[in-house]
Amino acid sequence: MDLQLKGKRALVTGSSAGIGRAIAQVLAREGVTVAVHGRSIERTRETARMIGAGGGTAHVVIGNLATDEGAEAVIGAVREGLGGVDILVNNIGGNESAGGGLNGWFNDTPDVWTGTMQQNLVAPVRMIHAFVPAMRERGWGRVINIASAGGSQPVPQAAAYCAAKAAVINLTVSLSIELARSGVTVNTVSPGTTRTEGFEQRTLARLAEAKGWPADLDAREQAFMDLGLFACSSELYGRPEEIGTLVAFLASPLAGFANGANYRIDGGQVQSVN
Repeated sequence: MDLQLKGKRALVTGSSAGIGRAIAQVLAREGVTVAVHGRSIERTRETARMIGAGGGTAHVVIGNLATDEGAEAVIGAVREGLGGVDILVNNIGGNESAGGGLNGWFNDTPDVWTGTMQQNLVAPVRMIHAFVPAMRERGWGRVINIASAGGSQPVPQAAAYCAAKAAVINLTVSLSIELARSGVTVNTVSPGTTRTEGFEQRTLARLAEAKGWPADLDAREQAFMDLGLFACSSELYGRPEEIGTLVAFLASPLAGFANGANYRIDGGQVQSVN
C-alpha cells in the first residue's frame, strides 16, 4: 500500500533507539524526510546512518526536550534542516524513577514526578507550540503522541509515568478539538510492553540474572510474560516495527478521518473496552 507520504517532513522525538528509532525508519522507508532526535550524539547518528543505508533521508537534531534551552536547540535545528515539519511524532518519554525502575508510590519523590512530567508531557507541549501553528496555516498536518498502555491501565509501581501518559492521552483530545476542521489531525498511539533493545538489555537481563533464566531471549520473554505483571492476550510482546507501521498509517493522508483517538497496540494488555 502506498501511504502517500513521499516528500513529507517529520520530526520524531526520542528516536535514537527503541520504538522511536523504528518509527523514524518506517517513515523514512515511505519517503519521509525525518529529523532524528536524541540526547546521545552517537546513538542518534547511528539511527540516521541506518536510515541512510536503507535509502532514506535523515537529519540529526540533539537536545534535551525537558528543558527550554534543549527544546530551542532542537526547534532551531529542525527549522534549519527541514524548514518545518508536516508530521510531528512526540515519542519522547521515560520513567524518571531511579534507574527507570518500578519503585512504587512512596519511593518516588515530588522531584521525580516533576521530572517525569517534564519528560513525558511538557516536552511534547513544547514541540506542539513550535510546529503545529504552521501546520494549521498550511491546512495539513499530523500530530501523533506516543503514550503507553499504562496511561489507561496504571500500575502503582510506576505511578508518575502512568499519570504522565494519561495526561498525554487527554492532551490529544483537547488539541484535536482546538484544531477542528483545520486539516491537522491529532492521535495517540499507546504501546504495551514492547521488546526493544533496552527492554532486552535492562529488564530481561536484570531479571534473568536474579531468577536464573536462560540466555535465549525468546525464553526470557516468555518467562517475563509468565510473571503476570504485564500480561497480554498475545503470544508475544510487541515489536518496535509494529508500532512504527501504525504510526506511519496515522501520519498518512489515508488516515484523515482518524482524529482525537487513542490507538492501543498492546496485544490485549489493557483489558477494557476502549
